[in-house]
Amino acid sequence: MAIESRIRELGSRHENLDRTIQEETNRPACDGTKLRELKRQKLRLKEEIEGLRARLH
Repeated sequence: MAIESRIRELGSRHENLDRTIQEETNRPACDGTKLRELKRQKLRLKEEIEGLRARLH
C-alpha cells in the first residue's frame, strides 16, 4: 500500500535525522541554530508519520 511505503520512507528519513542530530550534539562546537532546525525537521516527520498511521486504522 502506498501509505505504508510512505511511512517507511519517512521513518528512514527520521532515523537519519536522529543520527545527524546525535553527531551535531557530539561535536565540540555544536551549532545551535543547525541543531534546532534538524530537530524541527525530525518533529515534522514524526507528526506526518503519526498522521499517516492514524489513516491506516
